[in-house]
Amino acid sequence: MDKHLEVQRSIIKKYRKPIWRKFICALQDYDLIKDGDSIAACLSGGKDSMLMAMCLQELQAHSETKFNLEFIVMDPGYNKENRRLIEENAELLRIPIKVFETDIFDSVQNVENGACYLCARMRRGHLYTKAQELGCNKIALGHHFDDAVETILLGMFYAGEFKSMMPKLKSTSHPGMELIRPLYLVREDSILAWRNYHHLKFIRCACRFTENCSIDDNGGPKRGEMKRLLAELRKVSPAIEKNIFRSAENVRLDAIVGYKSHGEKFSFLDDY
Repeated sequence: MDKHLEVQRSIIKKYRKPIWRKFICALQDYDLIKDGDSIAACLSGGKDSMLMAMCLQELQAHSETKFNLEFIVMDPGYNKENRRLIEENAELLRIPIKVFETDIFDSVQNVENGACYLCARMRRGHLYTKAQELGCNKIALGHHFDDAVETILLGMFYAGEFKSMMPKLKSTSHPGMELIRPLYLVREDSILAWRNYHHLKFIRCACRFTENCSIDDNGGPKRGEMKRLLAELRKVSPAIEKNIFRSAENVRLDAIVGYKSHGEKFSFLDDY
C-alpha cells in the first residue's frame, strides 16, 4: 500500500477512537470550524502539526462543512537538515505546504531572558500575517490535550496564576483572525503511537539553542519538567491529567479568593 494512504487510513481505522473521534469531538464541542472558513494549518515540522494537517485533509474530503485549507510552514532560520526533513515529510504525506522565511532566530539569539516567549510571539504574528495574505480567517495550531494540562501547571508553578490554553481565541493584534486547536482533546501518547507505528521521524525543536532532529518529545525544559511530574503523579492517580483538565472547566467562582476578567480584578470580598 502507498505510504501516504497507509498513514492516512490509520487515522480513521486503527486510531479512530484515540485520534479521529477526539479530533471530531473538539471540533464539535468548541465549534472550531464553520461553513465558509478559510483555515491556515500551521506546520512546525513536528508530529503534532503534521497529524493535525492530515486530520484536516480527511475532514475536508468527507465533511458536509465546506471550508478552504492552506498549509503553511514558517522557516524562522532552520538549518538545512531540519528544512529538508520538513519538506520530505510533507511530500511523503502529500501535504501541499507553502514555505515562507523569516529571521526570527537571528532576532532572538542574543536575548538572554525570555527568548522563548519572544520567539513564540513573533512566530504567531508572522503566521497570522501570512494567513491573512492567503485570504484565511483562522490559523490552526497542533497543540494537544497534554499541552493544555501542562500549561495549567506551568501557570500555577511559575506565574502564580490559574489559566488554561484555550481551544480557540480571537487575535487581538490581527482583527478578524482567530486561532483554533483541533487536537485539543487528543492525548500525546496517541500521537506518539501513531508516529511510531508508521516509523515516521519528525523534528522536535528546531531552535538554534537545541537544534537537532532527534525524536525527543520533552518540548523544552519547563514542559519536560511538567511531563516528568505528571508521570510520577500518574503512578498514584491514573486520572490525574483528566482531573487537571476538568478543573479548568469546573471553576467555582464562589470558592475563589480572587480572579481577573478582561484586565479587571475581582475579590470574593466584593460580594461577601
